[in-house]
Amino acid sequence: METQEAVAGALMSSDEGKTVTKKDKGASQKEQPQSKTRMEQIFGFRTEDLRSWQSLVTLLNRPMDPASLGIFRFLFGLLMAIDITQERGLSHLDWKYLDGAPVCRFPLFNFLHPLPLDWMYFVYLVMFLGAVGIMLGCFYRLSCLMFLSTYWYVFFLDKTAWNNHSYLYGLIGFQLTLMDGNRYWSVDGLRKPQIRNAHVPLWNYTVLRTQIFIVYFIAGIKKLDADWVEGYSMSYLAHHWLFDPFKLILPVELVSLVIVHGGGLILDLPYAFFFVSYFHCMNSQLFSIGMFPYTMLATSPLFCYTDWPRGLFSRFPDFLKPVLPFTSLDIKSSSSCVYNEAQSSTEQQHTTTPLQKIFQTETQGYNNWTNGLYGYSWDMMVHARSHQHVKITYKDGKTGDIGYLNPGRRWKDHGDMLKQYATCLHQLLPRYNVTDPEIYFDIWVSINDRFQQRIFDPRVDIVKADWSPFRPNSWLMPLLVDLSPWRTKFQEIEGTLDNQTEIVFIADFPGLHLENFVSEDLGNTSIQVLQGEINVEIVEEKKNYTLKTGEQTQVPAGAYHKVYTVSDGPSCYMYVYVNTTEAALQENFTKLLEIQERVRNGTETEPLPPELQPLIAADEGSEVNATDPVKRREAGVLERFDRFLTKKYYTIRRGFLMTAIAMRNLAVGLPPVEQLTREVAYANMKGPQNEADNQDEALKDEVGHNEL
Repeated sequence: METQEAVAGALMSSDEGKTVTKKDKGASQKEQPQSKTRMEQIFGFRTEDLRSWQSLVTLLNRPMDPASLGIFRFLFGLLMAIDITQERGLSHLDWKYLDGAPVCRFPLFNFLHPLPLDWMYFVYLVMFLGAVGIMLGCFYRLSCLMFLSTYWYVFFLDKTAWNNHSYLYGLIGFQLTLMDGNRYWSVDGLRKPQIRNAHVPLWNYTVLRTQIFIVYFIAGIKKLDADWVEGYSMSYLAHHWLFDPFKLILPVELVSLVIVHGGGLILDLPYAFFFVSYFHCMNSQLFSIGMFPYTMLATSPLFCYTDWPRGLFSRFPDFLKPVLPFTSLDIKSSSSCVYNEAQSSTEQQHTTTPLQKIFQTETQGYNNWTNGLYGYSWDMMVHARSHQHVKITYKDGKTGDIGYLNPGRRWKDHGDMLKQYATCLHQLLPRYNVTDPEIYFDIWVSINDRFQQRIFDPRVDIVKADWSPFRPNSWLMPLLVDLSPWRTKFQEIEGTLDNQTEIVFIADFPGLHLENFVSEDLGNTSIQVLQGEINVEIVEEKKNYTLKTGEQTQVPAGAYHKVYTVSDGPSCYMYVYVNTTEAALQENFTKLLEIQERVRNGTETEPLPPELQPLIAADEGSEVNATDPVKRREAGVLERFDRFLTKKYYTIRRGFLMTAIAMRNLAVGLPPVEQLTREVAYANMKGPQNEADNQDEALKDEVGHNEL
C-alpha cells in the first residue's frame, strides 16, 4: 500500500527541479546527468527510484519546496475555525447538549457521553484554538493535537451528524500532524529560524495528494452505479436555478442525465482543475455542506508545482511583502529530507523513521440499502432518499397498552442507530410509566426515485433484536431491486398529470400492511394497483375493497385507512391526490404577483383591498425587505451577499458569546438566574433577515443530507 501511494504521489509531482536551493544547485548539477529521461521529464522520477525499498524511501524523502504545503495548512486551519462555529455546531451547542435533557444520542461507542454543557463549550474552545494554531503555524504540533483530539471526540459523539467530508477533515488533520506544515509562513518560523523556509520531504505532498485522489477517484467509481449512470440519484438538482443556462438548450430530463449525472461522473474520475473548481462552487450553493466545497478548493493547488505561492506573491506590491509569504527561492536544508550529496550517510537513518512508514488506509464501511457506518466511504451524492412515512410504536410489556412517538432525524436510515435508539427509548419510557417497553419501527424510504418501501420489519421488537455489522439481520428488509425498472414508467405516469396533481408510488411485502392517514388538505385521493393484489380497509366506515392490477378506489380525506398486501409477491400501488390547500395558496400567490406588477407599472385601475395594501405598496427606491418572499427572490447580488454576511455574523457571534458565558461559569461559577437570562437573550439576538432565511435554510439542509 505504501509503495502504491508513493508512486501515486510521485506521479503528481513533476517539480523536483524547482526545489533545489541556490546553495546546492552546483553540487546537484554535477551529480545528475545533464539530460533527463522521458519518464523523468513527465513524472519527476526514474524507474530506478522504484526498484528497491531504499531508493523508494529516498524518493519519498526528496526535498521539496514547503510553500504549497504552508498555504494549504493556513487555509485548512482557517476553514476549520469557521467550520467549528457552523457545521460542528458551536453556535447551537446549548440546544444540542442541554444538561439533563432526556434525549437519545448516537455515539460510535456506547460508553461515550457528552460532558456537562459548560465543559462542552471548553472542548469546542480547545478545538477552535487548535484550528487557529494550525492556521498560524503557532506551536504547530500542539495545535494539531488540540484540534485532532477534540474533533474526533465530537465526531464520535453523534453518528447522526456523520458525513463523508466530516470524516475527511479528521483524516487531513491527522495527516498534517505528521507533516512539517509549519516551515512556510508560520509563527513557528519566527520562533525557530532554523525551520523557517526549510525543505519538506516529498511524502508530505504524496500523502495529501493520495488522500484527495482517493476522495475523487472512489467517488467517481461509486458513480458508476447504475442509479447514477441512469440519472436517478440526483434528478431533482436539474430544477435548481444554477442549471438554467443548460435548460435553454436541453430539456430538464437531459440536463439531469447529461449535465448533473454525466458531468458529475466525468469530474470525479479524471482530475480537471478548472471544472472541478466550478463544480465545488456549485456545490456550495446546491447543498448545505459547510466548508467542504471550500476545503476541496484549497486542496486543488496541492497538485500544482510546490513553489506556486512564490510566483503569485512576488507580484504583490512591495509594501505588502512584510506580511506576505516568502518569495525567495533560497530554501534551507532540512534534516527531514534526503539530499543527493548526503544520501549514503543518512539513508539508513531515514528508513527507520516512523513518520516515513505511515500507511494511508481507507475503511470501506458496510454500505448497502440499510447502511451502517456510512460516513467511512466516499459515496458522495450517490444515494438520494425521501421518507414518506415514519411511525414509532411502543408497547407496554406489562399492560399491552400501545402508544406512538414523534420521529427524530437521520437515525432512521441506519440499522445500528435504530438499535441504539430503541435501547435508549427502552431506558427512558419507564419515566413515563411505561413498563418494559417494546419498540417497533415502520419506516418507508425511497432510494433514487424507486418505490417507497419498508426498510425495517415493523413486526420486530428492536429492543430484543440482534444487530451486527458483520452478518445479515432478518429484520432489515431487502431493497426491492427487481422493481427498479418501474422508474421509467413512473416518469411516463407523472408526465400525464397536471400541475395540481401529485403521486406517491408504494411497494410492500406479502403479509404486511400500511396504515395511513389522508390529510383534509388532500382532496380526491385514490389508490391504484400497479402490480399484485391489495385489500383496502376504510377504518371508520368498516369497509374493505380488494383490488387487483389496474383497479383503483377512492379513500376519504381526514380519516385512516389500511392497505394489506394479499398477493404472494410484493404489491405495487400508487396514491394519486390533489393538495387543494397548496393549490389555492399558489393561485392566490400568482394573483398577488400580478397585482404587484400592475401597481409597479401603473396599470392597476381597481382600488387595492385593505388587507393587500401593506403587501403591495409602491416601493420605488426602498430597500429590499428580506421578509417579503417576492422581494427576496428579486434581490440582487449585493443584497443577497449582505443577507449572507449578516446571517453568518449573528451565527458566529452567538457561538462566541455563549462560549464566553460558559468559560465565565467554569471560572467563577453561575451568576444569578436573572443575569444569566439577560446574557443568553443578548447572545440570541438575530439580525432582521435571519428569520426569513430559516425556511430556505431548512430546505437546503434536507437536500444536503440526501448525499448520505
